[in-house]
Amino acid sequence: MNSFDKAPEISDSELLMETDFERWYAVHVRARSEKAIDYRLREKGLTSFLPLVTEVHRWSDRRKVIEIPLFGCYVFVRLVMNYANRLKVFDVGGVLSFVGGCGRGIPIPDPEIDAVRTLVSQNVAWSPHPFLAVGERVRIRGGALDGIEGVLLSHDRADTLVLSVKALERSLTVSIAGYQVEALGNNPRSFEPVRRSSRSSFNALTGDVPASSQLEA
Repeated sequence: MNSFDKAPEISDSELLMETDFERWYAVHVRARSEKAIDYRLREKGLTSFLPLVTEVHRWSDRRKVIEIPLFGCYVFVRLVMNYANRLKVFDVGGVLSFVGGCGRGIPIPDPEIDAVRTLVSQNVAWSPHPFLAVGERVRIRGGALDGIEGVLLSHDRADTLVLSVKALERSLTVSIAGYQVEALGNNPRSFEPVRRSSRSSFNALTGDVPASSQLEA
């Protein structure tokens, strides 16, 4: 193990952050090593999650579809935050730090991970969006995205839902045309089904027509 792979010492303050129950954490890793690190974490008996999306590369004579990490340089891991599990994570070459808390790690709420998992598993078309954590929060009711929560955003007569992973300060948007949403928290009202849509975008979201984010290279 070289100096770059050496696990950092765990301080007394980090030991005080130990918990007795499993939570999701984001781990900052070296670029282009996400898949290998995800595999190594699983080998060590840890629960990890690496969301992958498809990207299309085209050349003059061929076309290739590859899978790339949704969030480059990050892998999610679910664990009880204690000394032993931190050592397991840092024992994997290429792991740099936990995200948040000056490298000690900040728990990620389960609904944020569930939303990302649903997004990639349902092949929903998405697009990147500047990080957005404040706004009118709603929950989708019914359909392939049932239960996903986010911030309602309307632009050019198109309604979208902004999904954010606060620990990473990353946001994504998905079209919610045709979906019924309800207001959360202190929002004063619920929303009727969104009607401004084309049939094709609604089919893509409900799974009638497979859709994924395909980026041209």
